[in-house]
Amino acid sequence: MAKIGINIATGSLQQAEMIVGIDLGTTNSLVAIIHPDTKQPTALKEFDGSSIVPSVVHFDEYGNVEVGERAKPYLESDPKNTIFSAKRLMGKSYKDIQTHQDFFAYKIIDDNTESLVKVQVGNKFYSPIELSSFILEELKKRAEHILKTPVTKAVITVPAYFNDAQRQATRDAGKLAGLDVLRIINEPTAASLAYGLGLNPTEEKTIAVYDLGGGTFDISILRIANGIFEVLSTNGDTYLGGDDLDRAIIEYWMKQWSIDNLDQHTALKQQLRLAAEKAKIHLSNNAIFETEFAGEKISITKEVFESLVQPIVDRTMDCCRNAMKDAGLQVSNINTVLMVGGSTRVPLVKKTVGAFFNQEVNDSVNPDEVVALGAAVQADILAGNNQSMLLLDITPLSLGIETMGGLMDVLLPRNAKIPTKAGRQYTTQKDGQSGIQIAVYQGERDLVKDNRKLGEFTLTGIPAMPAGLPKVDVSFLINADGILQVSAKELRSGVSQSIDIKPQYGLTDEEVEQRLMDSITHAKEDIATRALVEARTEAEQMLAVTEKFLTKNASILTKEELTTSANAMQALQLAITMEDKNLIQAKTEELNDITRPFAERAMDQAISGALRGKDIQDKNF
Repeated sequence: MAKIGINIATGSLQQAEMIVGIDLGTTNSLVAIIHPDTKQPTALKEFDGSSIVPSVVHFDEYGNVEVGERAKPYLESDPKNTIFSAKRLMGKSYKDIQTHQDFFAYKIIDDNTESLVKVQVGNKFYSPIELSSFILEELKKRAEHILKTPVTKAVITVPAYFNDAQRQATRDAGKLAGLDVLRIINEPTAASLAYGLGLNPTEEKTIAVYDLGGGTFDISILRIANGIFEVLSTNGDTYLGGDDLDRAIIEYWMKQWSIDNLDQHTALKQQLRLAAEKAKIHLSNNAIFETEFAGEKISITKEVFESLVQPIVDRTMDCCRNAMKDAGLQVSNINTVLMVGGSTRVPLVKKTVGAFFNQEVNDSVNPDEVVALGAAVQADILAGNNQSMLLLDITPLSLGIETMGGLMDVLLPRNAKIPTKAGRQYTTQKDGQSGIQIAVYQGERDLVKDNRKLGEFTLTGIPAMPAGLPKVDVSFLINADGILQVSAKELRSGVSQSIDIKPQYGLTDEEVEQRLMDSITHAKEDIATRALVEARTEAEQMLAVTEKFLTKNASILTKEELTTSANAMQALQLAITMEDKNLIQAKTEELNDITRPFAERAMDQAISGALRGKDIQDKNF
């Protein structure tokens, strides 16, 4: 009987699975979903209309944690215990960031230059993973509060230049926050998805994603073909962003008043920073900004503002030139320029970027939300809710081969990114075995009989060797067209063979969904079945090895030992016919305990024989 979730707070029907998209930003973070009614990507907003959560974490003297807007005021009043820009520390060692240490107001520990950095707050030490997990936990709570439903699965975005260590750190932060991170995707890829790019498999485009955030700048050049996003080049400055535009205004005002240093006046400094931020926003649509500060009127014109920030914008254009050079492209090769990050709202930025790429920039999607919205599009595809939209860059179901006992050994898990490859080593089960059958299956169940067979071939010509000695390398490669190539190679002899398989062939979206549902419904019994099959397989191998040993070494065993062994083998043979995993394992262990001393005795005799000049290879043990 199918279970249907009902939202107790609203009485509305719940989606079977809610996967959110998260933009974990350096300065701000937010969470988005595909709206169940409009089917459009939507940033989750609190009652005040705000979708943004500042990426700030504050610890009070008792170790209590505050995140987001509540933590922001402490940047000025308690900087030592307030962490910002934790994203910049992700996957980094002290050696990586020591030249920028002055940027951070909090204490970064230099205990080992090669290990990951730690941040000291009071007497406690936190890794960037833990700090990021606090932000993700806040986003999770926020989403659950707005949606009135548990949120446990997410797609999280990272900069295109993030390496494996930084991506894994982001995934670990999600896990620590209680989230199952289904996918880590590149921020420019997410922005492209939010604009609907890459969703049409026949579409081919080269795009530039200009991302000017609060504290960082990135430019990424992407090629989209057949639904595959390839990052051709990426460039940027991790210490350049919208905060620098604010700082230019602050410095202008300080010169007007002949103020050298505001560091001793924390409250005034915070007020001036907020005023500068308001000025930047106001001047996007107005010619002049005026306000009162410390009892005096202060102002700045749009013309002055643009002259102040032009050098900063020019620095971003240097990065764009480098990215284009690295990609080996001309400006005429770029089909679309996407604008990401709140600071791209500044008219001068739009104008300068448009002039560089010789085209009108595309900023029709909210630049603060675009990355999270794209993550939500990806999340919706992974959830299987969007049947009309299927990216070619994921495998819908796991792919693997049949191993002993009819078990499914997964080489490529579902939702693995395409193109991709994976491999594993196998060996023979019997002495002198000259061939291995490679049967390829698709599905989520533990037994191959419950999955879909895609094809099979036999690797023949393996030289005769004892069981377990041949090394057969089986590899899966899925190319950009979604074609699975399975190859097998015996490493000692070099014998190889391969087959091409189309994994999606003949499988409808409904069938994919049904197979996923079956894997969930039968999860408990599948685990039990796998354990039973593995126990039986181990028992049968134990019987085969023992029988072979007893036949070849009967002369060194007493009649009583042979009888005891035969009885234990018979008991194990009987246990194999039962449906009791524990019984099989117990009888396997009993036979192992009985025969272990015999193997040691055979080994001792072989060694003493060899020492007397006999050939050790004559003895079988």
